[in-house]
Amino acid sequence: MSQIFHRSTNTISRLTIYGAVFVVASLAWTGAAVQRSSYVTRQGEAREQVVPFSHQHHVAGLGLDCRYCHNTVEHAAVAALPPAATCMNCHATIQNDSPSLALVRESYATGVAIPWVRVHMLPDYAFFDHSVHLAAGVGCASCHGRIDTMEVVRQQEPLSMSWCLDCHRDPAQNLRPRLAVTDMSWDATRSSYDPHADPLRTRQPSPPQNCSGCHR
Repeated sequence: MSQIFHRSTNTISRLTIYGAVFVVASLAWTGAAVQRSSYVTRQGEAREQVVPFSHQHHVAGLGLDCRYCHNTVEHAAVAALPPAATCMNCHATIQNDSPSLALVRESYATGVAIPWVRVHMLPDYAFFDHSVHLAAGVGCASCHGRIDTMEVVRQQEPLSMSWCLDCHRDPAQNLRPRLAVTDMSWDATRSSYDPHADPLRTRQPSPPQNCSGCHR
């Protein structure tokens, strides 16, 4: 009986199958790498605002506390953006004719909100509650970086699921005294703070690691 296919057909078939598996695996790895890249997460990206606002000047220079502008951060899921009235508490008399603050004055007069550009953005399917994290003693700088050194705010961390889970699995590394949550200069490496020995803590944080903890 004559052989229909050449003997090399078996080798070619094996190489084709192995090659297909390799290509699929490579595509999956590449897709995962792109998904975690700064191109997608926007890590390190600084975004100019419609009104030039220097956190370095206001926080480090003038000593403003984060909660002065983001006044809902301790009792709400969202850290509110300041209305023009908050800005005008100072700028009604300080630089009250500056061209760069024209939009602030217009917003204050008309009640139309300033269209601030969002820097830190989570997907709609990810739930994050600022108040819970501050109550647990997670400092602003843990997620937002040293805002007090930024002339233009950038996204310091990837804010990816794996990054969040790293903290949820070992939260102690990011915990500090609750009175120091907005202290940008607080340094865990130079502090002997032990959350387990803190008498002001009624219980130790046990952040969820299950899907429904963040995806609701």
